[in-house]
Amino acid sequence: MTPDSYTASIPNWVPRERGLASSMRTLRQALSVARKDLAIEFRTKESLNAAGAFAIVILLLFSFAFDPAADATREIGGGLLWLVFAFAGALVFNRGFARELPNECLDALLSSPLSAASLLLGKAMASFVLLLGVELVSMIVFGIFYDMRWWAHPAELAAVFVLATWGIAALGAVFGALTVNLRLRELMLPVIIYPLLIPLLIAAIELTNALFGTQPLTPDQLLWGRVLVVFDIVFTALAFGLAETILVN
Repeated sequence: MTPDSYTASIPNWVPRERGLASSMRTLRQALSVARKDLAIEFRTKESLNAAGAFAIVILLLFSFAFDPAADATREIGGGLLWLVFAFAGALVFNRGFARELPNECLDALLSSPLSAASLLLGKAMASFVLLLGVELVSMIVFGIFYDMRWWAHPAELAAVFVLATWGIAALGAVFGALTVNLRLRELMLPVIIYPLLIPLLIAAIELTNALFGTQPLTPDQLLWGRVLVVFDIVFTALAFGLAETILVN
């Protein structure tokens, strides 16, 4: 059998199977990185304590500055929450790659069989879980001190939080990797990511404010959900495509 005839006899599904196997391997490696980061964080609680305390303190301060029962407060509730989440997220992202710097742990990870995309995706997954935890605690505080019954639309609100939080986590992981070796990374990271988060934050604020009401979402408001989906797809794809350049080169 000639090489050409042997190649022609290979089924068409073989490349796809190899691609699927590679994707599953990347996902397993990313889950391993996320589990490692979460185990370290739950033991040290560095990011959780800082981000959680920041979010709770800001919400408590604003509850005394405004009348929690006022309609104006309910109208700005979504904006207040997502600004708090964005600032608290910076405290999480700063530690994501910074904890790998001592003892050259980051170089060891990059020298291992672990792919750069897996490392970046795993960091984003860990930040995603930590941010959801901070958001859950913040929503409980928000409901108590602002007299807000935010559980009127639980499924829709959960979808908004998942989509927006993943976008924040993916963007934070990308630029956390870019700024990890900078001396002023704690200052540079927020300066870089906050302007890029503006479309996501506007969409999340609009949807959250709408869901705090009693009326269902209108078709115009649902367009903001598409903004969240597109944002997540674009920056997740960029993270995969540029992971090698960001972490290795």
